[in-house]
Amino acid sequence: MPEITYRPYAKSDEDAVIAHILAIQQGEFAVPVTAEDQPDLRAVTKVYQSGTGGFWVAEMAGRIVGTIGLIGFGTGAGALRKMFVAAEARGRELGVAAGLLDILIEHARANGISGITLGTVEKLHAARRFYEKNGFFAVDPDALPEGFPRMPVDTHFYRLELD
Repeated sequence: MPEITYRPYAKSDEDAVIAHILAIQQGEFAVPVTAEDQPDLRAVTKVYQSGTGGFWVAEMAGRIVGTIGLIGFGTGAGALRKMFVAAEARGRELGVAAGLLDILIEHARANGISGITLGTVEKLHAARRFYEKNGFFAVDPDALPEGFPRMPVDTHFYRLELD
């Protein structure tokens, strides 16, 4: 089984992270979004790695195969963003998605975040099932926490309460 390594994002990862995310958004799921529509991808240090947030990558054979970000907002609140795992790294066998989520949750707890909210799109069925299996519950868009950084393309929202 290939070795997976997890680490915090570094500025030198920028182009590889953008290519990874766009390949999944555009190429695999035909989500009509560009890098320009996601200015946070060119400002990871400022948007994610300041305050209580963070951004991590998973690598396999020297290539980024997974990303996950956390934006701290409000009091004790966090937004999960940019969770993308390459097709060849998905599933229980390699556990990349679970590994990334574990890192994010551990970081959130250590930084006083008591709840994590996320938005996703209808067509990402497997992602939605993954979140539900990991304790996230559906949230009505009208019940999103104040200050939640909502993306215009998102249609489904989930929340995880941390103890």
